[in-house]
Amino acid sequence: MQYIITAPAALDCTVKLPASKSISNRALVISALAGGGTMPDNLSDCDDTEVIVKALRDNPETIDIKAAGTAMRFMTAYLATTEGEHIITGTERMKNRPIAVLVDALRYIGADISYVEKEGFPPLKIKGKKLRGGELHIKGNVSSQYISALMMIAPTLKGGLELHLEGEIISRPYIDLTLWTMKEFGADAEWTSYDVITIKPKPYTQRSYYIENDWSAASYWYEMMALNARTEDSIRLTGLFDGSKQGDSITRYLFSLLGVKTTFEKSEDGKPGSVCLRYSGHSVARLDYDFMNCPDLAQTLVVACVAKRIPFHFTGLQTLKIKETDRIEALKTELKKMGYVIEDRDDSELIWDGTKQHSNESSQLDVAIDTYEDHRMALAFAPMAFVRNYMRINNPQVVTKSYPHFWEHLDEVGFEISEEREA
Repeated sequence: MQYIITAPAALDCTVKLPASKSISNRALVISALAGGGTMPDNLSDCDDTEVIVKALRDNPETIDIKAAGTAMRFMTAYLATTEGEHIITGTERMKNRPIAVLVDALRYIGADISYVEKEGFPPLKIKGKKLRGGELHIKGNVSSQYISALMMIAPTLKGGLELHLEGEIISRPYIDLTLWTMKEFGADAEWTSYDVITIKPKPYTQRSYYIENDWSAASYWYEMMALNARTEDSIRLTGLFDGSKQGDSITRYLFSLLGVKTTFEKSEDGKPGSVCLRYSGHSVARLDYDFMNCPDLAQTLVVACVAKRIPFHFTGLQTLKIKETDRIEALKTELKKMGYVIEDRDDSELIWDGTKQHSNESSQLDVAIDTYEDHRMALAFAPMAFVRNYMRINNPQVVTKSYPHFWEHLDEVGFEISEEREA
């Protein structure tokens, strides 16, 4: 299936963003470890969260988490410390995403986990039991989801956990988000030095919990405002905290550099308020940025900068190679279709000098963007409809992984979306 997307002439709208997938997934696992009974309010309805809800609710012998990397990491740790025997598996891509770092760490503290097929990769067979905990060393430059998975089960361990992060620590805001969510449920956990997290063996407390909306989802509306570039327009996004713990709340700073101004509107009931976006008319001439702490925003900023003809040098992208797809190669391939040649360096940097190739300009007008079973490819490229006559997006349904109602929201605010099916 393919969508052909045409942007509206103006963009004045209010959008109810989806709930935060990152907070939803953490709150679900922590709530289950607290004994269950009370589901968090305003849960995300995305695919990644739904597979965790289903696994916790149905407790099947074989758990298929499909393409949800977060679910694979979090549920592996959860199952390792919860009575019962399970096999956890996923899509073919998931079976080729490494998990040995997490499995080795869990085994070190007593987990009974074996590989069903290929060493170092899912599927896994897990025999859950009470784990001992103690002192654990893990590299800080691995996926923060491994670290978060270990942190969340730590209050249930006999000796708690003293987690030493060795070397460079990437995606620290996601670790902080985990720590904050744990504390919301009564955990005794804190950074006791720059690279050590100490979590005491104090059980979680069950409680009602409201989840704010998703700053990652907000980033695509920021991108639309930046590419729409009309100073008279505005977008209002609901359900966001000014002091959000979500790492991707850095969106408002990054897009201020591309001309988008953010104004916060508080809620009177104590729940998250709203933000209002307007275009200032002023962008930087060049953007250099280290995405080590917010890698999920990289695709959005790469596409936005290319569309606005802003040269860039982005670093800290090493985790993009092991996401839903190899996002570095996917970005290079799809942008090249439109004449933008992006250079990569050391599997962790992307560079663009601001030039566009014009040799095949006629063919560049009608390209279709492949999405590689990666939701963020569809979400990041769709706003380019503001700077092109239209955008063609192949397999647009991938957005259900994080933002199920994205296309409906575009339709509601005036985008024209037509569908073409493969012959």
